[in-house]
Amino acid sequence: MQHDRPESRAARRFPPNSFIVPIHALFLIAAMALVGSNVGFGKSIVAVMPVMLFALLRFLIAIACMAPWYKPARMRRVTRTEWTNLFLQAFFGTFGFTLLMLNGVKLTSALAAGIITSTIPATVALLSWLVLRERPSGRTFVSVALAVVGVAILNAYRGGESSGAGTTLAADASQALLGNALVMGAVLCESIYVILSRRLTQTLPAIEICAYTHLIGGLLMLPLGLVPLLTFDVSSVPASVWGLVIWYALSASIFSFWLWMKGIRHVPAHLAGVFTSVLPIAAATYGVVALGETPGWPHAVALACVVVGILVASWPARPRQPARRGRVVDPLDPLDPSLDHE
Repeated sequence: MQHDRPESRAARRFPPNSFIVPIHALFLIAAMALVGSNVGFGKSIVAVMPVMLFALLRFLIAIACMAPWYKPARMRRVTRTEWTNLFLQAFFGTFGFTLLMLNGVKLTSALAAGIITSTIPATVALLSWLVLRERPSGRTFVSVALAVVGVAILNAYRGGESSGAGTTLAADASQALLGNALVMGAVLCESIYVILSRRLTQTLPAIEICAYTHLIGGLLMLPLGLVPLLTFDVSSVPASVWGLVIWYALSASIFSFWLWMKGIRHVPAHLAGVFTSVLPIAAATYGVVALGETPGWPHAVALACVVVGILVASWPARPRQPARRGRVVDPLDPLDPSLDHE
């Protein structure tokens, strides 16, 4: 007698046809909108403030807000192995990501930076395959390929500008290429952070990981940010920019984190990835509306590639159903409910 396989915990929690409550979807949309708009906010801030100073202030504000999680009794319970993992996550996911991202958006447009940043899911899948030997599905391969095509289109467009333009335009195009490369480096850092966090989230609460990595990141940033902190004329920074600094620190470290965790508890992980497509849209909107950037056809094509790639990889597959007896199943019929078309 053949027995059915027991359902997994995730399957029992999220049935295939489960309905997502709109408020939980809005939490995920809001989290990604904050992350995407921060790309543009960062560009506005570093236009009037040294990158190192802003990076240090971003950490100091976040550390001050997460002070309740720095109790010695709680921190002593963290093992040496966990601290090592926390340091690596902080080095790549907070320190390295912040430096590369802020220096990158200073040189390239918010439009391009947002599109490149949104390739994080595809980059995580690629690194998981190369480093963790986790074989991706066919749909994941398509997602990675579309992300690569999108970034390649952006860089090829900039490369064409530099080869056929005057000295000033060529210099601007070369700067944009360097900025794109730095943002791509930030994407790699964030992807490494995601891979490293897989093991640590089994032993530490997510909010503690967030607090400790920001503390370590702030300590790493302190030597780099001290010189501009002591020499830069802070009175030259407009009050509106100071407001952006505070908002960036709070939204990047606390608000987006809380919203994502609140939503992800009620949405299957494979479907939650769909909401990351909001990131490049939010970054592009801020770039066009607030910064006056003009999108071109390469931005539209690259954005379409990335968003379609995220949808392809994240959209839940239709559950397999056994074919009815006495019925011939056509393997080419896309509407056949017994087939799982990926």
